[in-house]
Amino acid sequence: MGKVITAKRKEGEAEQAQNYIKTHILFPSGLLGLLAMVIGVFALIYQLIVDTYDVFTFAQSSGLLIVGIVLGLIQTMYHKFILREHPEFFASRMKRMGQSNAQRKKKPSSEVMLTHRGRKLVPVWYIIGLVSIIGLSAWSFSSGALDYMAAFAWPWAGFFWGKMFSWRGVIDPPSRSKKKNL
Repeated sequence: MGKVITAKRKEGEAEQAQNYIKTHILFPSGLLGLLAMVIGVFALIYQLIVDTYDVFTFAQSSGLLIVGIVLGLIQTMYHKFILREHPEFFASRMKRMGQSNAQRKKKPSSEVMLTHRGRKLVPVWYIIGLVSIIGLSAWSFSSGALDYMAAFAWPWAGFFWGKMFSWRGVIDPPSRSKKKNL
């Protein structure tokens, strides 16, 4: 009987972890990626209108987009590892998000702590990624090839959309059969 209960609890944790990823990772990534893409496109259209668009503009904007996509894929690989090895981490976050602020303050934190090899290096990698995006954006703007809005927006558009599209096949969209039955 204990194995059945444990298996059901694991299934519930995996489902809660997937719900957390859908609501707190994928939805914001899609929205922020779209916003950054629109800003970047309008900035490049502006450069085209004022006649400062050239080959270097195309190369640097494409490079920034690719760097953002690569960094988004790397972060998603780490999140997929957590989902695969420690789904209880995302499940506990989802449970915590379901509580009201008063309940969060009363109850001690039931957040599951991650313990895996290399855990202490994760913040260092996040800082390296952030500094590389900001540094490359500043370099693109200072070189004169990109407007500051395009230089800032393109790597973030790539980052957020790289995150969003790399979850495809891991997190299933809501099934259409549920919609037909309603």
